[in-house]
Amino acid sequence: MEKCIKVGVSACLLGEKVRYDGGHKHDRYITDTLGRFFNFVPVCPEVESGMPVPREAMRLEGYAAAPRLMTRISRIDKTDQMLAFCQKKLAELETAGLCGFIFKKDSPSSGLYRVKVYDSKGMPAKVGSGLFAGAFASRFPLLPVEEEGRLFDAKLRENFIERVFSFHRWQTFVAEGFSFERLIEFHTAHKLLLMAHSPDIYRKLGVLVAHGKGVKPMELQAAYEQLFMQGLALLATTKKNSNVLHHIMGYFKKYLSATEKQELLEVIGQYHDNLLPLVVPITLLRHYVNKYDQQYLKGQYYLAPHPAELMLRNHV
Repeated sequence: MEKCIKVGVSACLLGEKVRYDGGHKHDRYITDTLGRFFNFVPVCPEVESGMPVPREAMRLEGYAAAPRLMTRISRIDKTDQMLAFCQKKLAELETAGLCGFIFKKDSPSSGLYRVKVYDSKGMPAKVGSGLFAGAFASRFPLLPVEEEGRLFDAKLRENFIERVFSFHRWQTFVAEGFSFERLIEFHTAHKLLLMAHSPDIYRKLGVLVAHGKGVKPMELQAAYEQLFMQGLALLATTKKNSNVLHHIMGYFKKYLSATEKQELLEVIGQYHDNLLPLVVPITLLRHYVNKYDQQYLKGQYYLAPHPAELMLRNHV
């Protein structure tokens, strides 16, 4: 598979020796598994802003909304140096075609969530974001972002990677020429996927597309992209997935025997009760999709939103 999907990543997670102690935090899942499908764009804010390797350790101090980046022992304020880098780097990344970013957790520059911020008494609270990670998330609010530590959570991992592939499809769609007619095709193919993440946003997008003919193309494109990515950012829960599975089953009510219907209902029920992974009912439904040549369902990304090799739906 051509690795055309660009994803930013903290350089130390790729094995680059750029950390303050001269080491790295090589993450094999990122390089060996995701690396088969993503083209990584490494970023190390400290080194790229002019700091040496090795270097003195740093931490965030002050207020979570606007912390200062301070060296721990010599007490040198590196905030302005880092913020200047952020401004330059984010402008560069704006044209890089990224579909997501994986950050290094706990880093005062690249941690995305619950980064320690020390108060005036030297007491830490996990309330901050690293200066670069925070600036990135603010600059690109719709871009999928995650920390490497949270990728150990199966549901968060699936959600992030699914959003990356979805955003890449959206980018490709826009690059090939936005039009109202093509938007209808794009939306139709993602209906069930959206329904599994957010029935509310699924309905809002349906209304947007239904009345899109009279909207200026650029405004329609921006409005759809915002809702599309906001909807996919919400987790596809077991309950919502079960509703979609029952919805798909409705397409076969004229074809399946009583025994086949009962088997399918039992499989969906076992998934709902956390006894089977999602891949089991999906596999059975895909069998019926092909057997009865359901063209509408064949075009639904919900049934295959990402490569099967990633096994994202194989967990209970």
